Amino acid sequence: MNLIRRAVSREGFIVMFMGLVGAVGGLLVGIPIIGSILGPLVNSPKSVWRDVGAIDKFTIGKTVQVKFAYSPDDPSQWGGATNYTGAWLRRNGKDSFTAFAVYCTHLGCPVDWFQTPQLFLCPCHGSVFNGDGTVAGGPAPRPLFKYETRVNGGRVQIKTQKIPVVNPLGGVGFGE
Repeated sequence: MNLIRRAVSREGFIVMFMGLVGAVGGLLVGIPIIGSILGPLVNSPKSVWRDVGAIDKFTIGKTVQVKFAYSPDDPSQWGGATNYTGAWLRRNGKDSFTAFAVYCTHLGCPVDWFQTPQLFLCPCHGSVFNGDGTVAGGPAPRPLFKYETRVNGGRVQIKTQKIPVVNPLGGVGFGE
């Protein structure tokens, strides 16, 4: 009995207990940090092509807002009318299109297109973007995000992630 008491003294117990508390605390802090670093590598979003209409529906030189539904395998299908998102699409030539995100790069408010001055305007904080998406004025830190476009079988398509969401701190993110 005396041998057991000497092996675990009061001081030794406190040292072991504090070591255990420190290890548990380190795990509680470390696991989320490691998860946030490794998570995007494991769960990288897949890009898909969204159909936005027949090519003859779009006039050369005109910018229009298009909407498209999320993919059938997307869990947000329950959304009904909110199951759609959009982009600003300009036809530059016969088979050439440019698509911009509808969100301002400042804080993510939706931008409007004005045909006469050829500008995108953000109603929230006054950011102004040129027709090519570059910043013309206001607090926006970078140009409007551009989506990749293609013409496939006479249909115009925009390449996006499952739920294209503009993160004001760094371009388009994954909004799930």
